[in-house]
Amino acid sequence: MKRTQLPHGNDFRRRAGTALLLVSLLAGPGLAAPATAAEAPSPGVATPTPATASTPTPTPAASAVATATATATATATAQASALTAPKPAPSPTATAPTSNSPAPSGAPDRAAMAAAVGAGGAEMGQRSARVTGTAAAGPGTSSKTLTTEALTTQSTWQPTFGVQGLDVSGHQTSVDWQQQWNAGARFAYVKATEGNYYASETFASQYQGSRSVGMVRGAYHFAIPNWSTGADQARYFVNNGGGWSADGYTMPPVLDFEFNPYAGRTINGFNFGNTCYGMSAAQLASWVRDFGNTMLSLTGRLPVIYTNTSWWNQCLGNASGFGNYPLWVASYPTTASNDAGPIPSSWGNYSIWQYSSLGPFNGDSNVWNGDYAGLKTFASGFVVTGGIGAAWAAVGGGGGKLGYPTSNEICGLTGGGCYQRFQGGTIHWSPATGAHATWGAIRSTWGSLGFENGKLGYPVTNETCGLTGGGCYQGFQGGTIHWTTGTGAVATWGAIHATWGSLGFETGKLGYPTSNETCGLVNGGCYQGFQGGTIHWSPATGAVATWGAIRSTWGALGYENGKLGYPTGNETCGLTGGGCYQGFQGGTIHWSPATGAYATWGAIRSTWGSLGFENGKLGYPVTNEICGLTGGGCYQGFQGGTIHWSPGTGAYATSGPIRAAWGSLGYENGKLGYPASNEMCGLTGGGCYQRFQGGTIHWTPGSGAYATWGAIRAAWGSLGYENGKLGYPMSNEACGLTGGGCYQTFQGGTIHWSPATGAYATWGAIRSTWGSLGYENSKLGYPTGNEICGLTGGGCYQTFQGGTIHWSPATGAYATWGAIRTTWGSLGYENGKLGYPTGNEICGLTGGGCDQSFQGGTIRWSPATGTAVSFK
Repeated sequence: MKRTQLPHGNDFRRRAGTALLLVSLLAGPGLAAPATAAEAPSPGVATPTPATASTPTPTPAASAVATATATATATATAQASALTAPKPAPSPTATAPTSNSPAPSGAPDRAAMAAAVGAGGAEMGQRSARVTGTAAAGPGTSSKTLTTEALTTQSTWQPTFGVQGLDVSGHQTSVDWQQQWNAGARFAYVKATEGNYYASETFASQYQGSRSVGMVRGAYHFAIPNWSTGADQARYFVNNGGGWSADGYTMPPVLDFEFNPYAGRTINGFNFGNTCYGMSAAQLASWVRDFGNTMLSLTGRLPVIYTNTSWWNQCLGNASGFGNYPLWVASYPTTASNDAGPIPSSWGNYSIWQYSSLGPFNGDSNVWNGDYAGLKTFASGFVVTGGIGAAWAAVGGGGGKLGYPTSNEICGLTGGGCYQRFQGGTIHWSPATGAHATWGAIRSTWGSLGFENGKLGYPVTNETCGLTGGGCYQGFQGGTIHWTTGTGAVATWGAIHATWGSLGFETGKLGYPTSNETCGLVNGGCYQGFQGGTIHWSPATGAVATWGAIRSTWGALGYENGKLGYPTGNETCGLTGGGCYQGFQGGTIHWSPATGAYATWGAIRSTWGSLGFENGKLGYPVTNEICGLTGGGCYQGFQGGTIHWSPGTGAYATSGPIRAAWGSLGYENGKLGYPASNEMCGLTGGGCYQRFQGGTIHWTPGSGAYATWGAIRAAWGSLGYENGKLGYPMSNEACGLTGGGCYQTFQGGTIHWSPATGAYATWGAIRSTWGSLGYENSKLGYPTGNEICGLTGGGCYQTFQGGTIHWSPATGAYATWGAIRTTWGSLGYENGKLGYPTGNEICGLTGGGCDQSFQGGTIRWSPATGTAVSFK
């Protein structure tokens, strides 16, 4: 016969697929029944619609379930690659023969019937050469005489298409399964039961033995329809090994429906009738549907019908309406042929052909009408077509990660999409994306985000592996999911995904994502964790990454809830000293190998910026801003100094010797208070100064840095600061002098202050003379005015508490006080006849007297006489 397209590739898909889809939807993903499934409630099953009869021709056809066609060469190649590594199979569970219904009225006891049929029971293929060649008892005997088949290969002929297989029963007691595999067999059917009275003693070993070498295998039931109902025998079959599971290597259960093996016989008082079991065509058709619907209810699969075309036509009247049951036809050409002959009109083609009972394989030899991928799909029980079928093939078909289908294609998804479940995942298709598979951890993450209804939408690629660190990823309409053993599978999308990509995805600083995007942050923000940091997004800033030391510092300050707010730019490196920085809404964080990472913001940051940021005198920050200082102030440390801020002064930096001098005076807690300006240089002699709330600090290379404040600073200022006679200060103000006084030295003199006199400077010869007399501890006491010049002869003088000191170029500097000074004054001071003093007052004369010389004479004083003047 010509091998045309199989009916279960169209009619079966249409009707059996619909029934299976209903069951799969009710039972959930991976619907399967174990080999020893217990009875389950029977759902309503519609009566199959009759299929149009066809006249097959000898041309080989495509696979029974898979729709793709292939040449014989391609098929052989696919089989060779797909079948080299058999997989282990679950062991079937042998159970004691059970039935849920009693034997029919008038039937002998089940145990007696089992004993009567003997080892192996009825053999499949009642008109095969092997079976007919074993002697049969004549009419009237109690049972058929059964002999065990010799395991000698009697034929080596095989069809030139398809996948080879065999069927065995208790009559093949010692099958060498490895030898059968090596000979090319890739599937096997094993007899499990007969009627409701016989369960094969060899079923478990044969079922497991075939699977152990890698074969796809299934179980068959030899029907005795006049013995008990179809439902009863279906339950008996399932309870004794006839179940099915969608594991890809369990073939659907088979109903062996053929010539009555006990025709014309009465066994233990029960007459088995003619070759048609003494039943009408309608009764037999009804019995098949009863059996099939019960199997569908119990296992999720309609059984395969094994039959002989001539018997089917004879006993069922060539009944139609069974096209949704896969067909296994028995036909034995007398010579090598690819023609299975005619098939019943319910089917357009067959799934399996039993072509020989004499070899090359043990038991009966069979061929699957398609390639190995189609056989595996047939075992899985679901149809894979179109774009989803192509995608499935692209990932290895049943031998790939997805394994075999566990549902038919389901449509009606968003955007007109469809999907199909497989053992290892799903394939989704949409008009916009095509078909792509998801599995494992990536699929689980996609599912947690709402599958195609979530942010990611449909997949646009399959999973791709080989990324750094052994990672994998998959593209979706709205983003990607990346997976590693260390991070699991995590999605990225939108602006955060774009930023991560701009940094090199998993090969960049951030590495792989470690959490999905989390939203609900302040101001509508979102963030996502990565191995090396995070990416934060807000409507105002966009998506920006943080990592390393800068991220740690930002975190210590409260992340987006702190003063800095959200990042506004990614980390930028290449700064002086190998530094990096990152901008935030409220400031920046700078890092260098020498300092670590610290933030700057507000007024302190502005001041630092005005000084050149890290390129200025201050260099990089070495602390964050610290507040709580006196007067509500704050400060921040830098490599080259500090910046202090207070509400009253603003923010100013201090550095170098000026900062050291300020620090020696107690910083903001000392007399100077907070700085009121930054350091200013360019003064005479290369000097610099800085203003503070309570004074200034001046520095020169020659003098160092010293502060001036209060009255002494005012006196110094009145004299021209560093540009005056005093020059730069050479010390800080020192107090504790007599009368509560203080003084400060300068390059050109000193300034003394006392509560009684105020602050006045002394310098030059007048200062030397004052010093020779004991400064403020002498008769003169503190100065009460600064030096005044412009006197006659170019002279100068300075007043003190106890007198004056006059200086002229001709005389030098000498002090006058007391009575002598009064007398000199009465004579006109330096403008009188005496002129300038030429010496200090000298005492110790006779009678306790003193005298003082002047340019024009002397003045002598004694307690007894008072003063007397003598002129030259």
